[in-house]
Amino acid sequence: MQFIDPIFLIVVIVFSAIIHEVMHGVAADKLGDPTARYAGRLTLNPLPHIDLFGSILLPALFVLSGSSFFFGWAKPVPYNPYNLRPGRFSEAIVAGAGPASNLVIAILGGLVIRLGFAGSASDIVFLIVVVNIMLCVINLIPVPPLDGSKVLAPLLPRVLSRGYEAWRTRMEANPFLGMGIILMLILLFGSAFGAFIYSIAFAIAGM
Repeated sequence: MQFIDPIFLIVVIVFSAIIHEVMHGVAADKLGDPTARYAGRLTLNPLPHIDLFGSILLPALFVLSGSSFFFGWAKPVPYNPYNLRPGRFSEAIVAGAGPASNLVIAILGGLVIRLGFAGSASDIVFLIVVVNIMLCVINLIPVPPLDGSKVLAPLLPRVLSRGYEAWRTRMEANPFLGMGIILMLILLFGSAFGAFIYSIAFAIAGM
C-alpha cells in the first residue's frame, strides 16, 4: 500500500493536468480556433499530453519527498489567439477553462463525499479534491506562463491593463523566469500554501 499510494497520487496529478489542458483546447475550439483539434490534442489519451518533467519527474519529486504541496503540468495545448472570436474576454475564457475544469472536478468529488457515495474510498476521493484545488489555485496566480496572467489582464481597468500586458509580454518571452518565480514562492511558502489548499478542500468536501 505504501508503494501504491505515491503512484496513485502521481496518476491523479497527471490526469487532472491533462483534463486541464484539454479544456483549454475545447474552449479555444468553441471560440473559433481549431488548432488543438487539428493537432490531435482534444483527447484524454495521455500520450500526446505527457511532459517528462512536468507530468512525471516533478510530481514524483513532490510525492516521494512527502511534501504537502503537489504540482505538475501536461504539455500546453496549442492555440492561435488570432483565430478566436473577437472579444476582450476570448483569451481569458480559454485560459480560465483549465482552472475551471479542476474546480469542477473538485466540487464533484466533494459532492460524492458529502452525499456518502464514496464510502470507504472517501480518502481517495478527497485526494482528488485536494489535487484539483491545488492545480486550480496555482494556475490562477497572475504570473506568466500561468493561466492567471491571461485571466487577469481583461479584468483590469484599461489604464492598468496596458501596463500589465506589456509586462506579461516581456515575461512570456522568458517563461523560465516566471516558473522560477513560482518555484521560489513554493519553496518559501509551500507549507502555508498547502494548509490553505487543504482548508478549501475540507470545506468543499464537508470534512
